Amino acid sequence: MADQRRGSLKIYMGYAAGVGKTYQMLEEAQELRARGLDVVVGYFEPHARKDTIAKTDGLELIPRKQIEYRGSVFEEMDTDAILARNPAICAVDEFPHTNVPGSQRAKRWEDVQILLDAGISVITTMNIQHLESLNDQVRHITGVRVRETIPDWVVQQAGEVVMVDLTPRALLHRLARGVIYSREKAEQAMNNFFRESTLVALRELALRETAHEVVQRSATAVLPPRPGENALLSNVRHKLLILVTPSSSSAMVIRRARRVADFLGAECFAVTVQPSGDLKELPAADRESVERHLNFARNLHIETRILEGAEVATALVNFARRNQITQIFLARPRGNRWSLPLFSRDLVQRIVNIARDMQIVIVAERQPVDHA
Repeated sequence: MADQRRGSLKIYMGYAAGVGKTYQMLEEAQELRARGLDVVVGYFEPHARKDTIAKTDGLELIPRKQIEYRGSVFEEMDTDAILARNPAICAVDEFPHTNVPGSQRAKRWEDVQILLDAGISVITTMNIQHLESLNDQVRHITGVRVRETIPDWVVQQAGEVVMVDLTPRALLHRLARGVIYSREKAEQAMNNFFRESTLVALRELALRETAHEVVQRSATAVLPPRPGENALLSNVRHKLLILVTPSSSSAMVIRRARRVADFLGAECFAVTVQPSGDLKELPAADRESVERHLNFARNLHIETRILEGAEVATALVNFARRNQITQIFLARPRGNRWSLPLFSRDLVQRIVNIARDMQIVIVAERQPVDHA
């Protein structure tokens, strides 16, 4: 079994509930079944949508696994049952879902990785707002911090990403007719997330991301420089460096740098600087914050380091020069200082002064749009 091929992943992507992702996924499952392929539904969330439920007719549904948590029983996808059944293709709804505590894995996308590793191909669904690197932009648009996210590298593993599109007006019409939610819940949704301006912005974000994916996937050759373009500059191998501090803004900087790195096809490092070369001397709260940020970077496939140095700017820039870094990403400090004297507001200016051979990117935190 060592040479078993990994399953393929196909994602139906949308910008909001009700655009038709699950319907399209099940329609494809029906088409594959009609062609004689072995297809099962590993997880399906009906949301009382009659047209979507009808699309499961004739498809084999794997029973859900029941898990007890705090006196209540929850149902999750039974990954072990799917592995035992060993179909060729499995349809899995709601890719970003967080599993109930007590499950073998924390996230449904992690369960899907297990299926793919076993040679089972998966077709699944998600919305653009669950892509980790877009978390700050989505909060800016909606005023809501999305908690269930998927690392970009997981989505980039997909052999195919299909944008399921529907105009905001058409989506709101479906919502008003009770197709997406019950009428009571629909009215509440239209006063919150389902505002037309919000849906328009999310749709544009989804379309831009899809276009970016198309460009990235089709860029199989290095193009020669255009007339008048500097050939040396056009072939620069970009490397990005992120300074991690205890500030909560570090997560935002990590997301932004990851997106830029993906766009440029660049390597990416995340580092913090400590006089002792480890985190032991940090106050407990700051140590916990830095460790959380470094773990977050690792989850996004960013290499992390703890640099030893009494002077942050010097240690950071020396590391950057040794590793041929082309861009350094920093958070714009809030107020006058970061939480530690080591990370003062003057640090940004000092890095700018001594790293003149590199591009310094200072990332400002986006403020949520006021929907009042």
